[in-house]
Formats: sequence, structure tokens, C-alpha cells
Amino acid sequence: MRIALDAQGTDQAPASEIAGAVQALTDRHDLTVVLVGDESAIRSELARHHDAPTDRIEVVHAPERILPAEAPASAVRRRPDSSIVKGIRLQKEGTADAFVSAGSTGAVMAASLILLRPLPGVARPAIGTLLPTSHAPTLMLDSGANVDCKPQHLLEFGRLGTIYAQDLMGVEQPRVALLNIGEEPEKGDELAVEAHRLLAEAELNFVGNVEGRDIIGGACDVLVCDGFVGNVLLKFYESVAEFIIGLLGREMDRIGAQLEVEEVFRVLDYSEYGGAPLLGVNGVCIICHGSSPPKAIRNALEVATQAVDSQMVMHIARELAQPAQD
Repeated sequence: MRIALDAQGTDQAPASEIAGAVQALTDRHDLTVVLVGDESAIRSELARHHDAPTDRIEVVHAPERILPAEAPASAVRRRPDSSIVKGIRLQKEGTADAFVSAGSTGAVMAASLILLRPLPGVARPAIGTLLPTSHAPTLMLDSGANVDCKPQHLLEFGRLGTIYAQDLMGVEQPRVALLNIGEEPEKGDELAVEAHRLLAEAELNFVGNVEGRDIIGGACDVLVCDGFVGNVLLKFYESVAEFIIGLLGREMDRIGAQLEVEEVFRVLDYSEYGGAPLLGVNGVCIICHGSSPPKAIRNALEVATQAVDSQMVMHIARELAQPAQD
């Protein structure tokens, strides 16, 4: 398996990417990582890793970097030699099986839509993010790709999330829920009411509306919302996690001997989940946080390999082929 990794996406690039890649290659011996970015910087950083399996590391020179402040679509067209565009192009050409990046989310989204194209039957590819709960993580989508949605798009998110939960989370019958301000079907605005109707009529394990307070209790496996609401919820989740970790850290000197915090840190640490998949395009693209440490990069590469192993893209295409014909 060959995974293309954007080597200049994180705030600490390329150090985080290369350290994470070395960890992933140590974990999995059938994996080759293609590092895409400034070749001199990559090779200089690689020289610091004497244990790196260099026979399974390749470098593709991409001198340009798309910055988060740039307009995504125009930047993708203006910078064909950027690490994001070149990395996704490797997948389009069949020389890589997946792409992982901690760079500009908008640029990864735009390049994926332009180069890989949405799968037939997918009107709006969505970003799926794992949220920690008191039980297993919940997959929320969309978490930022689509701020304006129609009811049909939310139904589509439910289908995409169901397949991801089956293939990568191991949930046979994922519980799909719609984020709303109340549990009753008639609650919310017109978008929520109509989306509830469509989800209830679809062949999904739809458990109805859930309120924000129900998420952390593990009320569902797949949480459906538009990208505006999803991104607000994601940022709040991240801030609460940082607050709790900081609070526990300050209290360690006083009560550390009586408090087992390792599991709390692990559950709340976003790096444990690796990255967020862009679901609905004709390829595997995993989007990471810009501040991702090596552990997050390693775990994102693992998510990518799982998606390829499970043939998730083919599964999505097969499940959505019939609606696309109607």
C-alpha cells in the first residue's frame, strides 16, 4: 500500500509528518509512504531519523505550499506544484492509494473535488470528525465542508456516515441521528423538519433527533448536521477538551496519586483519532489538524490504510449507485 503524505501541512512541518510517518512504517511493514513537499527540507529532516525504513519512503518534490488564508479553489489552480495538489494528483494517477494532509482544509477539499471528483450520487462530499463520548466515538458530519445544506444533503451525510461507521468503526448497524434543538420530529427549522422526514424514510438505522447534551452520552454512532453547525460544535468540543486537560494538569500535584488521568487524556486527545475523512469523493483523503503532533500523523496514516483495506470508496459507490440512477 502506498499513502501520499503532505510533508508541509503541519505547523511543525516537515518534522511532525516525517516522525509520524516513521512511526506508521514501524507499525505496518506492508506500507510505503510518499512524502510530498520540499525535497531538500524533507531529506534534511529524514537524516535525523536513523531508524527510518528508507526502502519504504519515497519523496516527491513539491516546492509550493498553499496557506490557510488563501482562497482554496484559486490557490489550487494557481499552485499546481503545491504539496496538496501534487499529493492528490498521485492518487488520481493511481500511484498512491490515499492522501493525508494537515494543510489547508479548504485546499484539500477543492483539490479533491477538482481532481478526484465526487462519486456518482454524491452532491456534497462531507468531512467526518470523530467526537469523544462516554462510550465509543461518534462520527459527526459535516464538520465544515458545507455551510449551506438542503435536506437531501443531510440524508446523503447519513448514508456516507453509515458506510464509514461500518467499514472503519466496526459498527454493523450504526445509529444515525439528526442534531436538533429537541427530540420531536417537528422541532427545528424547515431544513431540520424535512431532513428528519427523509432520514426516517430511508433505509438507515435512524434514531431521530438528538440534542447537544445527548451527544457526549453516546446517543448515536453517526451525527448528521450542516457544516456550519458541525464546525461550531467541533471547535467547542476541542476547547472543552483542552480546558479539562489543563484543569487536570493543574490539579495533578495535589490529587495525582488518587486520580487516574491517563484514560481521560487519551479519550480527549484529538491526536488519538488521527484525522477526518473527506467522504464522497473518488478517493481516500484524510484531513488532519494543523497542529498535529507525530502521533496524530501516525494515526491518520492508519485511518487511511484502514479505508483502503476495507475498500470504503467502492462500498460508498456501490451503496449510492442506485439513488444516482433514479
